[in-house]
Order: sequence, then structure tokens, then C-alpha cells
Amino acid sequence: MVQAIVNLGEREDRVLTIVKGKYGLNNKSEAVNFVISKFEEDNLEPQLRPEFIKKLQKIKKQKGMHFKSVKELREHIENA
Repeated sequence: MVQAIVNLGEREDRVLTIVKGKYGLNNKSEAVNFVISKFEEDNLEPQLRPEFIKKLQKIKKQKGMHFKSVKELREHIENA
């Protein structure tokens, strides 16, 4: 476990207190961890979300197209 000293403004401290109370957390350290995990869910690595994995599985089931050359692929893309 990593320990850190964090300087918070009055507003940030109030927000952590609200998060702590709203989600029944034991201390502000848990509140900070909760906020970080929420940020991670919302902003980091969205490609690992379950709905994205379902989308990939749907795409994987689709029949692919074969091209003999890059030129043939380009023609297909340009004519689409």
C-alpha cells in the first residue's frame, strides 16, 4: 500500500466528506479510492467495458471480406 500526504482545499475536503457519507465509507481514504475508481471507470480504458466487449464479439461473428491486393481494398472503400 502506498501512503501519500495530500493537500486539499476546503471545497475538495467537503466533497470527500459528502462522498464518504453518501456511500457509507469509513474514512476519507476510502472516499479518495472510490473517486479514483469512478474516474477510472468513466475515463480510462473504455475498451474494456462489458458493452464494448459485446460489440467486439458481434463484430467477430460477422463474415469478413477477402481482398487480393491493397489496390482492390482501396477500390472497395472508395466505391462504398
